[in-house]
Amino acid sequence: MTQPSAAAQPAPVSPSVVCRRVARMERHGSAINCLFTDGDPLTLPHCLADLVLPSDELEFDVSATAPVRELFATRANGRHPKQVYFAPIGHVSQPKTVKRDEYFVFAEVRDERLGVQRVHLPSSTVRDYFYFANRRRPGCEDQTLYDLLRTVSGAALGDLRVAFRVRLLELEAEGAPGEQTHAVERAFNLLAHPELRSCYDALLADPDSPAVFPYGGCGSLLVAGELSPDRETFFARKILSFVPDRRERRFRAPLRKIEFLDGCAMYRDSGRRIEIILDPVSLPISWDPTWNQWRHLVGAKVGVEAVFVKSGKYRLRSGTWHLVDWETALPSRLNVALPAGLQEQLASARQMYRRSGRFFDALDRIRRRLDREALEWKELARICDDLGVPPDFDIAQISWKPDYDFFHYEQLRRCAQRTFLFRDEYIFELERATVVEVPQQGHATYVFSRPADLDQWVREYSRVAKEDIRHNRGNIAERLGFIGRVMHGRNPRAWLRQLRAKIGEPTDATDGGGMPLVQ
Repeated sequence: MTQPSAAAQPAPVSPSVVCRRVARMERHGSAINCLFTDGDPLTLPHCLADLVLPSDELEFDVSATAPVRELFATRANGRHPKQVYFAPIGHVSQPKTVKRDEYFVFAEVRDERLGVQRVHLPSSTVRDYFYFANRRRPGCEDQTLYDLLRTVSGAALGDLRVAFRVRLLELEAEGAPGEQTHAVERAFNLLAHPELRSCYDALLADPDSPAVFPYGGCGSLLVAGELSPDRETFFARKILSFVPDRRERRFRAPLRKIEFLDGCAMYRDSGRRIEIILDPVSLPISWDPTWNQWRHLVGAKVGVEAVFVKSGKYRLRSGTWHLVDWETALPSRLNVALPAGLQEQLASARQMYRRSGRFFDALDRIRRRLDREALEWKELARICDDLGVPPDFDIAQISWKPDYDFFHYEQLRRCAQRTFLFRDEYIFELERATVVEVPQQGHATYVFSRPADLDQWVREYSRVAKEDIRHNRGNIAERLGFIGRVMHGRNPRAWLRQLRAKIGEPTDATDGGGMPLVQ
């Protein structure tokens, strides 16, 4: 890509954008104020305060709630003014190339006020700031990130985490400055991400290789370079600072959603839109890729506490790729807590999987029958016994799907007086209602009044579709006693409160009665 010609028309800017000359800088405690020649002050972030000098010109939007969120600074220096641009950026593109085989990326400017639409970053600026930053220190010109962690280039992901922890302890014992600790943490966060590690290894082999912007961007970017004549693009020559958007999150992650790979594991949650890369040290259980065959049978959840940075993923919808906001956990700020009794649950799930394979033909016959009619739990137990299935086999697993969630099923099963299986559904007879449940994200729990004859009700229900019930086609909703439905959503406690309200039970989580509380 080439810079726009001087004849290009400048992009329009907001009328509230001003350009003022700096008179002097003053410190007030932790704040650094910039005083202009007209006497007005402006508080600057520390990353900018060290760059701005008296006589510099600052351009910003005075009407913005945070004027220094986007700022353009010009310093006269002979015939070549030095320009600095500070702005919030969104997602950064994947590396592209021009005719001269020089790679670059584009960072989109979010909520721009000064007319700048994007920041053009040559691959070398991304490489030098993120991947080769440690080489700027005297005597470290040939130091690699592996050297920084005191490990080898072929180290497994778990070995990298051990090396990272050891280096932190060593630096703490030495009383090393925070800059060294930050450098070690940055090295680990790059090498612990498979895509970024692959990018770094390629840069070690060929420094002119394309450099990926770590974790996709999203944060506050400070760069030095030149603004194009049309003001739409800032051509960066150097990255001075980048602070990613991040936040701390704590939650419980279902183990069934973890994909087990060779040497690492990956947790993805499309509901929360988060991604976590795990290693054998952060997730201390001895797994292997064969676990993916039966992980859906494990109901356990692991505790996650981590710092997440914004990232992005492309999703194909209606033939078009769309960029979707996601969040990725920083490997250095990740803690995972295993629940009590996890090994017993894993052993039980593995045994269940083996039994399902051993009695596959018998269970498949039952599944085909469930496609046609609903069967009560005791009847299913009798059929299993006739087909030679052991009596301790969990009947719920006959129609259990890999993406089912144990939580919604367990909350209803514990207080059910009778249970039916039908297709991919579970029908529970409760004390005050009948509930139909598909324990899967994106589905809803259907609540009906308790019928006088449940067997007759089940036969009639099995002949209609959910859409017929929702629209009361032929008054079927009235005949079945349809009360309403409760969407699963992301908050299980909210689902439980709404469900108990539909049934007519107290919704105070401290009353101790009715349906079981969230465990």
